[in-house]
Amino acid sequence: MCMPIRDHTCSFSNSNNGHSCQMHSSNPKKRKRPCDDDCYTKPAASHGFISVIGRRRAMEDAVKVVPGLVAAEQRCGSYDFFAVYDGHGGTLVANACRDRLHLLLAEEVRESAGGRGLDWCQVMCSCFMKMDKEIGVGEEQDGGGGNTMGSTAAVVVVGKEEIVVANCGDSRAVLCRGGVAVPLSRDHKPDRPDEKERIEAAGGRVINWNGNRVLGVLATSRSIGDHCMKPFVISEPETKVYARTEADEFVVVASDGLWDVVSNKYVCEVVRGCLHGKMRRKLKEEPIISYATEAAALLAELAMARGSKDNISVIVIPLNTTTT
Repeated sequence: MCMPIRDHTCSFSNSNNGHSCQMHSSNPKKRKRPCDDDCYTKPAASHGFISVIGRRRAMEDAVKVVPGLVAAEQRCGSYDFFAVYDGHGGTLVANACRDRLHLLLAEEVRESAGGRGLDWCQVMCSCFMKMDKEIGVGEEQDGGGGNTMGSTAAVVVVGKEEIVVANCGDSRAVLCRGGVAVPLSRDHKPDRPDEKERIEAAGGRVINWNGNRVLGVLATSRSIGDHCMKPFVISEPETKVYARTEADEFVVVASDGLWDVVSNKYVCEVVRGCLHGKMRRKLKEEPIISYATEAAALLAELAMARGSKDNISVIVIPLNTTTT
């Protein structure tokens, strides 16, 4: 049988320290869905996420989780959608991506699904380009916000047999496979050799101004929005498809507020400890909603303790149900 998800949501804010958080977890329950009798679908992954303002004056991150978003016609079961958007220059683009990108993806999958299977690279690229175009179209109505604002997008789509990752910018997705941290995406930094070559070939420059930046302005070389920075900053994502294995334990998707101060390896060690019930936050009185939620919150606290000066958004997606 095919298994969807039931959501349990808990949100809280702390006005004393200026940090606002949202924490979610999900657990599977039974529901009938069209499916061949001999096809077994793993329960959709439980998950937990948190998004905190950190030491920034404004919250420009956005997070979106949509269990069972799309179901390709040629496959049994559905794909769960997880995304972290790290906005800059304002909240407009990150919030627009949060509200629209998953809908564009679902539409793209429906139009592209066929007997030969999905071309995920083409699907994701088309989806991101449409999102970027929508931001541009709205410039007159939003006072030109799409021209001067932008957002990274790290999208992870989890299916029964595969994990699809589309990344545009310097947010990141990391898989823990058999206790080893495996990066699923590569950060788009202006000084990355291939990105720097692309920028310079388009007539732009990478200038070290408080860090390497495109034209001395933008610290990421790819984003949705930022139309004033084109063609040097592009919205085309890098898309990779990974076959799931029995050794896959969980995926962590986060903004650079985490990755700038905590390594892939240590992130996986922390989450592993949480999912096995061996680690939890200190001085925590409320009951644990889920171990995945606890892991996301602990990573945010760790990033703050290590001096992160950015917004911090983290999604933890357990893949091996026996672990949790």
